[in-house]
Amino acid sequence: MKLSLCNEVIRELDFREQCAFAHALGYDGLEVAPFTLAQDPQQIEPEDAARLRAIAEDEGVEITGLHWLLVSPRGLSITSDDKSVQARTQDHLIRLIYLCAELGGTVLVHGSPAQRRVKPGESWETAYARAREMFRAIAETACDVGVTYCIEPLSTAETSFINHLEEALRLVDDVGQPCFRTMIDTSAAGQTEEQPVADLIRRWMPSGKVAHIQFNDSNRRGPGQGEDDFLPILQALSDTGYDGVISMEPFIYEPDGPTVAKESIRYVRALMERLV
Repeated sequence: MKLSLCNEVIRELDFREQCAFAHALGYDGLEVAPFTLAQDPQQIEPEDAARLRAIAEDEGVEITGLHWLLVSPRGLSITSDDKSVQARTQDHLIRLIYLCAELGGTVLVHGSPAQRRVKPGESWETAYARAREMFRAIAETACDVGVTYCIEPLSTAETSFINHLEEALRLVDDVGQPCFRTMIDTSAAGQTEEQPVADLIRRWMPSGKVAHIQFNDSNRRGPGQGEDDFLPILQALSDTGYDGVISMEPFIYEPDGPTVAKESIRYVRALMERLV
């Protein structure tokens, strides 16, 4: 298993400094939020992506993938009833799929809670139908490019759409493309799911429909900075043969992002040494 740091945790550093810092701490890579690279990520040209990829390689890390896909530019949504918003969002996501591959990444994590809410007065199923059709359209591109696109279940505190792993798995089945899958964010799952995260992993990882995992405590801090015990989670990942990336994605940076990044990997590496 590789360990990756979500780069917005240290976004006050420039990109080369982010890569060097992550490498110095022992991370294998960075999972990149596109808004940290450009206000409008569609303006990142292939040659820009090649330069960023080379910087990461020079500093000893890889870019493992992308997340927080719809933060910028403003006004995007996978559930909007506005045809122009739908078209812009679809075009944006298709470009990010290409960008992920250009950067050397292999997975895109679709969280972006503010851009997937159910419109007041509209049914969840109506929003679901719109998102399903959009993902069917972009999943073919992901397959063509050779990356995996994951819909992320998020807590009800963040959004009203796709809150449970079983809802995400329904969407995976309905889209019906091998490169469109789901993932587990330990904080969101810890807040929302009835089953412990380790049990979810043991139940669903063997299905092949769960392709990625992000580590954060239920309190939104980094792993090891709250009450959640990550040893059973790591053991479940090991026992089910997971050999992908574990991305650290804390949302509360106290005392600061670099310290949180350091403490997160220290905690997880120590637990990995205890795996049986």
